[in-house]
Amino acid sequence: MTTRALHERAERLRADRIPFVHARVVLAEKPTSAKPGDEALVLMDGTIEGFVGGQCAQATVRAQGLELMQRGATMLLRIAPNPEPEQSGKTVVHNACLSGGTLEIFMESVLPAPVVHIEGDSPIARAMAAVGSALGYDVQPYSGTDLNVVDALLIATHGFGEEPALITALDAGVPYIGMIASPKRAKAVLDSLDIDPPLKARVHAPAGLDIGARTPEEVALSVFAQIIEERRAPTRIRELPLMTSFATATSGAASSSATAIDPICQMTVAAVPTSIHAEIDGTTWYFCCPGCRDTFVAAQPSTVTG
Repeated sequence: MTTRALHERAERLRADRIPFVHARVVLAEKPTSAKPGDEALVLMDGTIEGFVGGQCAQATVRAQGLELMQRGATMLLRIAPNPEPEQSGKTVVHNACLSGGTLEIFMESVLPAPVVHIEGDSPIARAMAAVGSALGYDVQPYSGTDLNVVDALLIATHGFGEEPALITALDAGVPYIGMIASPKRAKAVLDSLDIDPPLKARVHAPAGLDIGARTPEEVALSVFAQIIEERRAPTRIRELPLMTSFATATSGAASSSATAIDPICQMTVAAVPTSIHAEIDGTTWYFCCPGCRDTFVAAQPSTVTG
């Protein structure tokens, strides 16, 4: 895949709101097959498009990329043929399969902009639309539909249609639901809802951090500050739909963290169908390269598939 084709592919993924990780080689100490400037994309299923190294390097990039995508973070990944101490600002991975060289790869998660629906046409609603757009969020008027892809619903109608919007958002599992209201009226609205208390507790009412906001713009700022705080909290980060259905209790097979240990070279690899793998007596084993797979399979007396 040419560099131009790779960049066009990345733009299509952005337009389609599909998460991926962009990887670029920034250092290549010989002997390596990759060169500085080589690029690749890691997709949600572990597919790698482009080139940032051979099979073993790709196995490390796949495993690190899928984990990175879950956090929406960036990383400078150093893949070394020999064990190295930790280095500040880098994630160092020992990859015994490398041909003797060292790679450093900058990896960046590219996630869709958070989708925020706003209900209402009040001054505060307009201020929230302006602040959200300035933050790079995908701000849209509330439509009551397709809430499964919405990250936040903000209600600023001052008493019009609040209850139906709240129930719809809760049913859809919208991560952040905020209502602009005084504490007294917010309590009255929530008390009127015929839903379980744990669901009511998911509604931020009044919405926003307590920063003493008075103007519509200040209120909007407090609301988006709370959204950012919620999204950054480790316990609230939503997992992307990575494939972890192969989980077993066996050390060399897939785990709930979607990684596995290659039983030959002991590398950590991604436990997803796009990794090199073999099915042996109902257990799926994952490998960094065909060589490790073939070595392992040759030692097994059982039936092997995959």
